[in-house]
Amino acid sequence: MHTVLVPQSDLRELLDAAKHLGLTLRAGPYVGPAVQRVVISPIDALSAAPGSLVLATTREGNAPSPYQVDVAIRQAIARGFSGLVFIGELVLAETARALAERAGMRVLTCTTGSPPDIAMGIDRIVRGDAVGALARAEYAIDRAGAVAEQGHDAERILAEASEALGLTLSIEPGAGTRWTDPDAVCVGETPVGRLRAEGTDAAVALAVPVIASLVSRAMQRDLSERFAPTQSRADLIVELILADSSRVDAFAADAARLGLPLQLSHAVGWLRVTHRDDPAQRPPRTMSAALELFALQLVEPRSELWHFASMHDDLVVVSSEPLGAGDHQRRLREVGGQLIHHVSELGGQEWVCTLGLGTPQLGASGLRQSAAEARITVETAIAGGRSGSIAATDVTGLRRVLLDFYASPLSRKLLDDVLAPLDALGPERADVAVRTLQAYLANRNSLARAAEVLNLHPNAVNYRVRRAEQALQLDLSDPDHRFAVELACRVRLLSTRR
Repeated sequence: MHTVLVPQSDLRELLDAAKHLGLTLRAGPYVGPAVQRVVISPIDALSAAPGSLVLATTREGNAPSPYQVDVAIRQAIARGFSGLVFIGELVLAETARALAERAGMRVLTCTTGSPPDIAMGIDRIVRGDAVGALARAEYAIDRAGAVAEQGHDAERILAEASEALGLTLSIEPGAGTRWTDPDAVCVGETPVGRLRAEGTDAAVALAVPVIASLVSRAMQRDLSERFAPTQSRADLIVELILADSSRVDAFAADAARLGLPLQLSHAVGWLRVTHRDDPAQRPPRTMSAALELFALQLVEPRSELWHFASMHDDLVVVSSEPLGAGDHQRRLREVGGQLIHHVSELGGQEWVCTLGLGTPQLGASGLRQSAAEARITVETAIAGGRSGSIAATDVTGLRRVLLDFYASPLSRKLLDDVLAPLDALGPERADVAVRTLQAYLANRNSLARAAEVLNLHPNAVNYRVRRAEQALQLDLSDPDHRFAVELACRVRLLSTRR
């Protein structure tokens, strides 16, 4: 006795791939004899080889009668067809359904197209050729494009395309995505991830770039609607920061119209991205755009009011809260820390992000003051070799003045020129001299008090001061000379403090 093994196939893959044809299983199992060919045959004279998927047609093109359906199923069973397809809508009688189920005959209906087109479409899918893949991809693109044109969101577009392709499409976030990648999902030129499928074939490869583009457009539209007021406020913040102080009051009407509450307390963070080896190199434009997009999405669920503005390659972060809100600067630091971490994900080890924090200040002039503090602080941190850190502005007015001095290249050059003779002595001796002079001048030229600060004998302090005075060739009893040297020493120590 010999056992003949009949090749089996699962119709689920065919049904998923042929959704554009309206192919539906009405009775019988999914798994059955493999489909070897597709044949068109009149319902009253079915003729095909075993293993065929037969499209049963009527002479007038009308729906077959229950009697014709019953006879066709019996003939299909007797001749070993792989399945039987009826064109158009069909009411399958319970007796016919039971007959098909009992014999394992797969009965399908197809509602889209003429018999030749249906047969050709099914045959292409069964054989898996390029034309079939193109037809399936075209169907997925048409469905996704239709819902996109109706203004639906990215989630709905993905759902339609997934159903048409017969597999799940999703957006995989990834900082390594480039906007030129065919599967990239972008907002403008800012990549937010890539389109991934749980499986792949020729149809998926053809459809994914187009669907990714449709999803990108939908996300761009959605984000534009959500953040349009925020972008308008960003332009106003830039104008406010750059405007002359005499024009500050003129911004009140525009701020009220755009929903920018200038009357609140504002703490400003100033983020600057620099290259690790070349601080003068500008970050890629796509990185700045991606950072701003991430910032907008990051603060959206938070209860505080947040605003972002681009200043050249820098990102200005404004946190607005009622006057007297506790830990105002801490919340700004928390968000800033997440932004710094995101920059490391975007740029890797080549790029570092430094954040300067301004103190909370009230009103429009306070926002300007906090922004100035934040800018000076970030510039000072970078100039002092502390790139990649979060630097906070000190609350004392004197340190703010010193920071402003040190942030200016011209001011640093002038003050460095004052101490240049000490630098010629070498780094260690120069540092000792600067610290000694600072202690001496800060204590009104008192050797005794300077000795207490430095933990030295007054004679030792006197020796160091005289040596430094001789090297500088300045008279420290002269008020102007004394002021210049003390200022230079304070700024020098500020720049080296970690």
